[in-house]
Amino acid sequence: MADVIPANACSPFAAIDWSRPWNAPLAERGARWQSAALAGYAAYLDALNADARAAALVSGRGKPLGFIAQDDLPEGASYEAHIAQTGCVPTRHNLHDFFNGLMWFAQPRIKAALNTRQAMQIDALGIGPTRGGVRDALTLFDENAVLFACADRALADALRRFDWRTLFVTERAGWGTRCEARIFGHALLEKLVAPYKACTGHAWIVEVPDSYFSVDDTARRAMLDALVAERLLSEPLDSRAFSPLPVLGVPGWWDANASADFYDDTSVFRPGRRIR
Repeated sequence: MADVIPANACSPFAAIDWSRPWNAPLAERGARWQSAALAGYAAYLDALNADARAAALVSGRGKPLGFIAQDDLPEGASYEAHIAQTGCVPTRHNLHDFFNGLMWFAQPRIKAALNTRQAMQIDALGIGPTRGGVRDALTLFDENAVLFACADRALADALRRFDWRTLFVTERAGWGTRCEARIFGHALLEKLVAPYKACTGHAWIVEVPDSYFSVDDTARRAMLDALVAERLLSEPLDSRAFSPLPVLGVPGWWDANASADFYDDTSVFRPGRRIR
């Protein structure tokens, strides 16, 4: 098996802090998986597959989902096509694939929709030296997306035009009542194991009703799962659909951003642009 990480306290898995606001929604399952991953590759895959059987997850083409060692991916097979056709997710013993697995449980309809679109593109165009615009956008979503749930168009517009002062300072009270951010991209979650100020996600704006902010975390996540999956399967997609979001600017996510001058750093909070 490739990429096996030693089972000890120096493992990168030991560095995951489930008290971080972006990790907290994943903490219950994540902490169990973390213990399994620290025990070794086989124990880790066993934990993922036990949960997959219990949750009855499916791939983009409706195949029962399971997790296999990366070395079990047939030579020459496409990763996304293999998942769609078999339900088997090649999984390495590393943080990147750890968070990818967690997201299959946290947002299963979105993950299946991404897998569906990827497989459709592969069926139509094959596997070439480049992915093409649609597959690039799908991969960007999978790796680095932040779901920006918003019930106030003015806040969504502020994000689109890089109006950080409005989004994070003037309208700060709107976070949690009119907008919120949820990290979806597994590569972004991996980066945030060791957070740094310039860490930036690609925000996907999701219009939600006011009632979204009066229900619990489970209901919010389910609503986003349905809304986003439907859009991914029905809308054209390219990289221009995203808005950059420096994630440590999200109120409550980083102690230093309690001070308004945190947002004066133009190397991170860059000047605005026109609304497309």
